[in-house]
Amino acid sequence: MDKNTTQIISIRIQKTMENLKKNNMEPYYVDSCAQVVDLVKKLCPEGRKVSYGGSMTLEECGVLNLLRSGKYEFLDRAAKGADPDAVMHQAFSCDTYFMSTNAITENGELYNVDGRGNRVAALIYGPKNVIVIAGYNKIVSDLNAAAHRVCEMAAPANTLRLNLNTPCTKVGVCCDCHSADRICCNFVVSKYQKIPGRIKVIIVGEPLGY
Repeated sequence: MDKNTTQIISIRIQKTMENLKKNNMEPYYVDSCAQVVDLVKKLCPEGRKVSYGGSMTLEECGVLNLLRSGKYEFLDRAAKGADPDAVMHQAFSCDTYFMSTNAITENGELYNVDGRGNRVAALIYGPKNVIVIAGYNKIVSDLNAAAHRVCEMAAPANTLRLNLNTPCTKVGVCCDCHSADRICCNFVVSKYQKIPGRIKVIIVGEPLGY
């Protein structure tokens, strides 16, 4: 990446972080994926009850490995023998909930689309703290661009990842289908956080996730 591209990305990140702060969300920035875990350790002390929403980003930056390290009381729906539905309900009482986001607007808004809704529900209410981790590639100009991003990238890529049978896996773009496997069911825009600092957003200076 040349210096001019880097400078433009930096300007957009700074604008986004300033607006997240105006919207009562705590913004953080790290240059690389390798720095995420150290920051998470500071924001989420050992021993806390934690859980998560499905995310490629959390896997890519090592956060899921940290949560599974035994240093936390981890409500892991993917654990052997776990009842995923029960664990997703238990997650609402955790100290810190981890997730990524489908998009972040430069106005400091989080845009998320969910299937069952457990991830967006926890973002809105329940866990005492929510830590959102996102690569700079998730930053978009506005909510229209956020919706476009989900239709053009996030939804088709995630349905492929989950081996679902939806039209978007065949054509590469959202078809607003009525498939039983549809994952675009609940659309949530987080424009402002009522509890200051409850939502913490870590922006990473590398592309992560879908």
